[in-house]
Amino acid sequence: MGTTEEECGHEDYSCTIGTKLILKSQEAEAWAKEVSCRLGIDEAGRGPVLGPMVYAAAYAPCDHTLNREFNDSKQLTAEKRETLFKGIKTEPCLGYVAEVLSAHFISTSMLSRDRVSLNVIAMNSTFKIIQHVLDSGVKLTEVFIDTVGDAERYQARLSQQFPSLKFTVCPKADALFPVVSAASIVAKVIRDHALIQCQKDLGLSGEIGTGYPADPATQTWLKSHVDLVFGFPHLVRSSWETCVRVLNDGGAVSVSWEADADKESGEGGQG
Repeated sequence: MGTTEEECGHEDYSCTIGTKLILKSQEAEAWAKEVSCRLGIDEAGRGPVLGPMVYAAAYAPCDHTLNREFNDSKQLTAEKRETLFKGIKTEPCLGYVAEVLSAHFISTSMLSRDRVSLNVIAMNSTFKIIQHVLDSGVKLTEVFIDTVGDAERYQARLSQQFPSLKFTVCPKADALFPVVSAASIVAKVIRDHALIQCQKDLGLSGEIGTGYPADPATQTWLKSHVDLVFGFPHLVRSSWETCVRVLNDGGAVSVSWEADADKESGEGGQG
């Protein structure tokens, strides 16, 4: 069960460990159960070294005309995104679901013994969101997804997982399909709030910048918040190459794991 907007009051998007679902409403509205609906999915925060990644879905009746101002969230100012998000929250024929994936969850998944790539993490989140929408009773028929990878292969995987749905997967879907644009706005606004809230909840100070590796403010913050033994706080995606460089340049203590040595020597067995 996730957190609804009514419960969090547009405030509690923080997620420092694991993942968290954000729901516009706990159950699908009556209209969503009665008429055929289309759904759009997009993400925010895939590239940053700081904070969570957010996957979001927006859904509406197939014949419903959405706000013409909806666009790829990256093409909108922060103020405009906030305004449009407030409209999405009150729009009676537009629902949404978002999953906040913490930096800690991303790092532990990618650095675990059975390493999980960011693409797989993203795909699993997409599956989870679609399944949640279906389970809530939405009469879903069409799904539009923005992707940066192999669109044809991804679409085949989705169709295999959800054979009753018609999928359209393509780059720049957030600029082509308004329902994906709405999802893009939801994801970006929640990501921006979550980054600030996570920093506060973890008791971390300092200017973090955008959270992207190339941002000088982010680089400065990383260098000032590294422990030479324990590494970085949970706000940081320790699996990023940027973090490895900061650790190496800062003289962090090197640790050798027996399991890695066995693997390299070919002695690691299954057990």
